[in-house]
Order: sequence, then C-alpha cells, then structure tokens
Amino acid sequence: MSAITIQHLFISPGHNFFGHPGREAGNHPLIEVGEIECVAGHGVRGDRFFDFKTDYKAQITFFSREVMEEVCRSLGVRAVAAGATRRNVITSGMDLNLLVGKRFTLQGVEFDGVCECKPCRWMDHVIAPGAEIAMQGRGGLCAKILTDGKLRAEA
Repeated sequence: MSAITIQHLFISPGHNFFGHPGREAGNHPLIEVGEIECVAGHGVRGDRFFDFKTDYKAQITFFSREVMEEVCRSLGVRAVAAGATRRNVITSGMDLNLLVGKRFTLQGVEFDGVCECKPCRWMDHVIAPGAEIAMQGRGGLCAKILTDGKLRAEA
C-alpha cells in the first residue's frame, strides 16, 4: 500500500457524537499522536472503540485528506481541523472506497476494509452545513485490524 500516506493519527478516550442522537455532543478530547498501536481484533489502544464489541466493523477508521479538501471547497469553508471527522487515520494518495471488501496492508499492519464510514448529521456541525450530504459515499473507511502493529504519521 505504498500509495497511501498517513498524514495524521488520532485517538479519543470517549464518544462525542457516536450514540448521541438527539443529544448534545460530548466533550472528550481528540488527541493527535505520532503513532498508534493496532491490536488485532480489538482496535486502537487508547481509543474509545478499543474492545467496543466483539468483531466490531470499525476497530479503526480512515479518512482522506483529499476528500476533506474537496468538501471544504464545495462548501466554501477555508480551514477545518484534520481531525474534524474524528477518524483515527487521515490519509492521502488513495481513494479509500477502493479498499471496501478488501484486505490491505499499511506499514506492516494488515486490515480488512469492511465498509464506508458513513457521515452523520454531526458533520454539518463540525465542518459546515451541507457537509453530511457532500460526504455521502466518501465518508471514509471502517476496518478490522487483522494483525498487531504500529502505524506512524509520515507527514
């Protein structure tokens, strides 16, 4: 997977949006780190989804910097924080939709690309009104971690 570059890595100890329908967002910090530990079948150590459920489809999540730039341009938004979508791994260089239903290796760690990480209504709050619709079909990638290892930010 040399086409993918890891731009940013994030973890959060708690849920701000997940499981909050009809309620206010939480206030758990999103922490940018230089490296994350991927634990096969469990998730990203230190992240809110670590051991969330057995065989959980989103043990790790990915989002494309290029998609964020395109969404921001289309909505007339200048700058949005790299972690606004609260995905674990912000990438560049590849259409993440191509990895849905495929096994892939990144920095020596093997993943199973399960499905699109569908955008939710919160995207309109953290990016701009219309972001949820603009991100339909390109909200990122939910994946299972198949082998233990570490990912490091390259940019």
